[in-house]
Amino acid sequence: MAEFHRYQYVLFDMDGLMIDSEKIYTDVTNEILAKYGKEMTWDIKAGCMGKPEKEAAQHLLSFFPDISLRFEDYLSQRNTLQDLAWPTVPLLPGVRKLVLHLRKHNIPIAVATGSRRRNYEMKTGHLGEVFACFEGKVICGDDPRPGMRGKPNPDIFLIAAKETLGRDVGPLQGENEEVTLTEAQKIERSKGLVLEDGLPGIQAGKRAGMSVVWVPDVNLLNVDYSGHEKADQILKSLEEFMPEEWGLPPYDS
Repeated sequence: MAEFHRYQYVLFDMDGLMIDSEKIYTDVTNEILAKYGKEMTWDIKAGCMGKPEKEAAQHLLSFFPDISLRFEDYLSQRNTLQDLAWPTVPLLPGVRKLVLHLRKHNIPIAVATGSRRRNYEMKTGHLGEVFACFEGKVICGDDPRPGMRGKPNPDIFLIAAKETLGRDVGPLQGENEEVTLTEAQKIERSKGLVLEDGLPGIQAGKRAGMSVVWVPDVNLLNVDYSGHEKADQILKSLEEFMPEEWGLPPYDS
C-alpha cells in the first residue's frame, strides 16, 4: 500500500463509484441485446467501464459482429431507455459521508467522469447535496478539451487536477510523444488520490502518477483482466474508506 501522508487532493470517478448507474447500464444494454439472443457478460462490461460513450459502445458491439444492430441504432435505443432511469439513480454507500466530510475540511475534490455532460446533469440533478460540494469542478468525457483521450489514458485525471484544482501536474502526454516533467510536477501528481470502480480507470489513475483506491462491483473480482493489481487499495464500498489512512482528516467520532 502507498505512503499515506502525502495526499492533498481527491479525484472521483462517478458511474459505479458514486452512483449506482452500472446496474442501469447493464439492464438497458441487455434489454437491447436480448432481441438478438445476446447478452453483455461482465468480461465484456469490464472493458466498457469508465470509457467515453462512443468508445464503450464500440467495444461492446465488437463482440457481436454477427448481429444487425447498427452502432447509431444501439446508442439511440440505449439513450432513450437510460434517460428514463437517470433521475432516479441512487448514491452508493459511503459516498455522501465522504464527500461532505472532505468538503467540510476544505480538501480539494473534483469529478473526472467518462460520462457525457448531458448525462452527468441528468444523473446528478436530484443529488444536489452531494454534487454541489464539487462547486462545478467536474470534467466529463465529451468536454471540449483538445487532445483529451478516454480512460485508460490518464488525460481526464490530469486535466481535472490542473484545470479545476489548479495543480501544476505538467502537460498531457500525446499518443506518440514523450513528456518531460519537473520533479515538482511529478511530486504534485503523486499528491493526488483517485477513487475508481472501473479497471480502465485504475490504469488511467496510475498512468497519471497518482494513487488509486479501487471500489469494484463484486462481479469484477472474477474478471480476468490485467491492471487491477496496480490499485493501491481495494475496498468493498466507500463505507470502508478511512481518510486518516491517506493523510486526510479523520471522520468525526
